[in-house]
Amino acid sequence: MRANTVDTAANEALAGLVERVTFHNPENGFCVLRVKVRGQRDLVTVIGHAALINAGEFIQASGSWVNDRTHGLQFRAGFLKASPPTTLEGIERYLASGMIRGIGPVYAKRLVRGFGEEVFDIIEQQPARLHEVAGIGPRRAERIVAGWAEQKVVREIMLFLHAHGVGTARAVRIYKTYGADAVQVMSENPYRLARDIRGIGFRTADQIAAKLGIEKTASIRLRAGVSYALAEAMDEGHCGLPAEELMELAAKLLEVEAELIGTALAQELEAGVVVADTVEQRPCVFLAGLYRAEQIIAERLRALAAGDLPWPEIDATRAIPWVESRTGLTLADSQREAVRLALASKVLVITGGPGVGKTTLVNSILRILIAKQIRVALCAPTGRAAKRLSESTGLEAKTIHRLLETDPSTGEFRRGEDNRLDCDLLVVDETSMVDVPLMRSLLRAMPDRAALLVVGDVDQLPSVGPGQVLADVIGSGAVAVVRLTEVFRQAAGSRVITNAHRINRGQMPDLARGEAPSDFYFIDATTPEEAVDRLVTVVRERIPRAFGLDPVRDVQVLCPMNRGGLGARALNIELQKALNPPGETRVERFGWTFCPGDKVMQVENDYDREVYNGDLGIVRRIDPDEGELFVDFEGREVGYGFGELDELVLAYATTIHKSQGSEYPAVVIPLSTQHFTMLARNLLYTGVTRGKRLVVLIGQRKALAIAVRNQGAGRRWSKLREWLAAPP
Repeated sequence: MRANTVDTAANEALAGLVERVTFHNPENGFCVLRVKVRGQRDLVTVIGHAALINAGEFIQASGSWVNDRTHGLQFRAGFLKASPPTTLEGIERYLASGMIRGIGPVYAKRLVRGFGEEVFDIIEQQPARLHEVAGIGPRRAERIVAGWAEQKVVREIMLFLHAHGVGTARAVRIYKTYGADAVQVMSENPYRLARDIRGIGFRTADQIAAKLGIEKTASIRLRAGVSYALAEAMDEGHCGLPAEELMELAAKLLEVEAELIGTALAQELEAGVVVADTVEQRPCVFLAGLYRAEQIIAERLRALAAGDLPWPEIDATRAIPWVESRTGLTLADSQREAVRLALASKVLVITGGPGVGKTTLVNSILRILIAKQIRVALCAPTGRAAKRLSESTGLEAKTIHRLLETDPSTGEFRRGEDNRLDCDLLVVDETSMVDVPLMRSLLRAMPDRAALLVVGDVDQLPSVGPGQVLADVIGSGAVAVVRLTEVFRQAAGSRVITNAHRINRGQMPDLARGEAPSDFYFIDATTPEEAVDRLVTVVRERIPRAFGLDPVRDVQVLCPMNRGGLGARALNIELQKALNPPGETRVERFGWTFCPGDKVMQVENDYDREVYNGDLGIVRRIDPDEGELFVDFEGREVGYGFGELDELVLAYATTIHKSQGSEYPAVVIPLSTQHFTMLARNLLYTGVTRGKRLVVLIGQRKALAIAVRNQGAGRRWSKLREWLAAPP
């Protein structure tokens, strides 16, 4: 296996002439160069990022040396700047590289022979003289001039970005987004970068703005700061904020006086970027897109619920015995009532915890309707949840993104008001995970004639994204709701299920150890250090030995938070050391070390690759030559350039929030009072209900008690419930 060991010495400088471009990815700028460095007899391999790079150019780079067992010494450049060559040899090689359409090796030699070191000035300032070279007519001359102008624009943009503190990889992204307008966009409003380009947040844009001389109190900064504050609130699940809270938050984030924010807020309101309204008579401000999205959800749900059923009237007294005979299952009274309601409702919500028969109920409803030739579409927010829905129903289920047919070039959905879904009934599972923008897109794509069946556990954590759609729909009273509470006998034999319901009722789980093997354990650990040691031992040794489960594939550590010694980040490093110690083949990027065999998680939606936030995979191989890492996502191999690895994190441990919609054979949850700010009943309940065969809690009983007692975080600011509950 190839070795790729990094020498972590301090940054060094390197300069030289590019003899050959071995590889260049125009999308992210990643390149492998062979460079002639003064004082070194052999060519040096340089790895870095450049928007454009050609043989013959002179480069200046800073970075560190890499010792590759197969390829020898390489220089990994964090910064790379290229300049046109000045020597005749360099100029000829540069022109012959194909960087300008119309010039190949033959014409490069003729141009250098004819004009020498003045060739670039001739192309730029006296293009008519190009006709002096044999074989260059008007058309070829025109192509040469246009190609040179394009190269010059790119070079000027890169120089401008470098001069203002933008690293090469980000500079490539900026150039790819704005093209020739990049300098103008950045000069006029650098805060557009945070809005338009993935990986560039407000803080980065603010640093660039400061280097451009934009004052802290400038109107352009204050106005951008209002949206930034609302975006920060959106990351906490809010669709808006009370006006006074928004003013305080923006002033704090921007480090300015609160009075200055008032003027900026008024300007943003006037421009329609944000919207003012009230929630429970309290003045609030919303990002315009989210405000409208909640309105659309309310409008569509009310319109759907008021419509005619897409199936003829069905006699439930005959349908229920029929479906029981087909499934071999006898429905409980509560489930029979739910079937009756479902057959008479255009929009229905089914909610309840584990073991209460949601799956049996949904399957019974689907069996009856499919027998009536009703066309059904099934979906869930994540790939894992969709797979589980397929397995439980025997029907095809898709992720919501796949159902709506994401267009990779725009990130928008092809399905919408002008191209509706083709179904009579849409079933949405794990709806507690669905945020406002996604529910808006789903409802807009539904045919007016179709019915909607919404399934989810409202007591779980709300969506990671903004809003609390399931809770607001249930709380509004605007649509029919079935809340299942009876735990069935088979499920009642599972301590995972019985303890999940105890936690949800605010009762401590039963931690007593019986003689028989159990599926629920609590392991005491008084200090975080002791908890880490015990957790690693449980994952690596005890669970595999006692239950025959694979520690990487089958066991998932779920943490209340990312930070701290018992947070997901620190535990990932410890578990990687224990389960897949980094070998010589590795790549270090964005604070992580990735190796073949590592469990990783996608942390944002990538429509080009068709992998989505929360998807788990295993690193299969790393190709240092091409600068690519390959991940296996449930049998599908996906490649990432090294510069794109900010889309991945190690996933031996992840947060409970990130685990929503997934189930794992075994779940291990560390609980410590250092997690105090995140210890809440719905968080613990969500974590425990992720475990299919086994749940192990490790830590302090005091922390467990805090989580059980704490009914959850503060409210989410949202207007959906009010709109749904309002009279038509």
